[in-house]
Amino acid sequence: MQVSEPSSPGPARGSVVLRRAGRWALRLAVVLAGAFLGILLLGRVDAQIGPFDATVAYRPLGGGADLDVPPLGALQVDAFDGPLRLEIQLSRVDEIRAQALATDPTLLDGVVDRVSTDLQDAVVRVTVLTAVAAIAGAMAAALLMLRRRREVFLALGLSTALVAGTGGLAAATWRPEALLQPTYTGLLVNANSLIGSAQDIVARFDAYRASLEDLVTNVSTLYSTLSALPAPGGATDSVALLHVSDLHLNPAGFDLVRQVVTQFDVDGVLDTGDITDWGSEPENQLIGGIGGLGVPYVFIRGNHDSAVTAGLVAAQPNATVLDDSAVTVAGIEVVGTPDPRFTPDQDATGATESLEETGEGLAEFAETFPSPPAIAMVHDPKQATPLDDVVPLVLAGHTHERDVSELDGGTRLMVQGSTGGAGLRGLQGEYPEPLTCTVLYLDPATGVLTAYDEITLGGLGETEVTIERVVVPPPGDGSDGSGGDGSPDGDGGFGTNGGSGTDGDPDGSTPPASPTG
Repeated sequence: MQVSEPSSPGPARGSVVLRRAGRWALRLAVVLAGAFLGILLLGRVDAQIGPFDATVAYRPLGGGADLDVPPLGALQVDAFDGPLRLEIQLSRVDEIRAQALATDPTLLDGVVDRVSTDLQDAVVRVTVLTAVAAIAGAMAAALLMLRRRREVFLALGLSTALVAGTGGLAAATWRPEALLQPTYTGLLVNANSLIGSAQDIVARFDAYRASLEDLVTNVSTLYSTLSALPAPGGATDSVALLHVSDLHLNPAGFDLVRQVVTQFDVDGVLDTGDITDWGSEPENQLIGGIGGLGVPYVFIRGNHDSAVTAGLVAAQPNATVLDDSAVTVAGIEVVGTPDPRFTPDQDATGATESLEETGEGLAEFAETFPSPPAIAMVHDPKQATPLDDVVPLVLAGHTHERDVSELDGGTRLMVQGSTGGAGLRGLQGEYPEPLTCTVLYLDPATGVLTAYDEITLGGLGETEVTIERVVVPPPGDGSDGSGGDGSPDGDGGFGTNGGSGTDGDPDGSTPPASPTG
């Protein structure tokens, strides 16, 4: 009789293990898919971060954090490891909060703490919401796909463990030093070279802000000296035009423009470009203030101004954007041409004319007039050379250094400093750049420049406000109107709190009036 041996339990036991492993793999896949969908659908919050409206979210993209500033680009920080990336997108600047911040020193003083608190609150809220969304998504997926109550509770345990593990990994790999070494993409690639170290700027801005109270006091003192200034060139009915340039989106520069327009009763504003820094749409909200000036505003694009910026300026009811074209302001004929470059994105406009070619084009346009236009506007002084002996006066900017000179053919070139103090870049040096602008006085019948007031607000450590009246000698009197250093002689200068002026009348017989207060 043959006795059969019992079969080996090995294969059966192996298949059981495989089935269990497969079942747990399926559970894990369902939990991961549900958690992924839950995070995508619900793991985000809308938040107010300082003056910005922002969206804060976690995305399954592999650790670190992104700050997205459309359309400028993004700032990426490799601050922690893990399966989730923190994304912060600044959607817009709230105009009311931004204006309150710019006009209230008490709010400005606490802006860093306010932004830090807002951001921390937003991150805490989105972290809690993301955890809940992941667990809820995993449980819902288990219920829909596995259809057993037991599976739902298993999904709860698995997803909770995954959430805890993700948080623990992020905390264990947290690298605060990475915040000092961000990676830029898009137009923000140029940010560090354009505005310098953020730490240096913050430190210098704190010192600059401390001097603002003195500046405000000095501005009122400056205006109290206006009555002591001699009449511009002896004319009683001069046309007054304000030359500004390179505002670079500085709210203080826009405030200066509004104050001078009112206090000097100017007939129009001539802006030789760089009203923004990047030429992007979010920057353009301050430009809407042009419409409230109440006087004509003539603008040409600088190398930091986009076509979008020019379009928004042109949409203001009192504004004209010149592009090899002309406009008449209070009887004064003005022509202008834009800078052909766009520095933030040099590939955006393709091949462009050279600076000299644009000057030549404007000169050819000016020569079509029966009599020469009184003023030509360019952004870069290099565009002015072809206009020599074509127009009597060329206004420019770009260099952030005020300079008045006479070209070989007799044309006067007036290069403005930066009415916006060079924007954030102005805080890089030992002292912030001063805010400058010039009021031009012209004969209404001939358009000839008879005098000009150079206004300077600056700067850290000096807190000075100065105004210098320069009288331009009439043509043919044998004087070139310049002093020994090549700069025009002044007829009177008035400074406050350390401000400097000229030595009085050209013959030195009349000292400058002393400001009151």
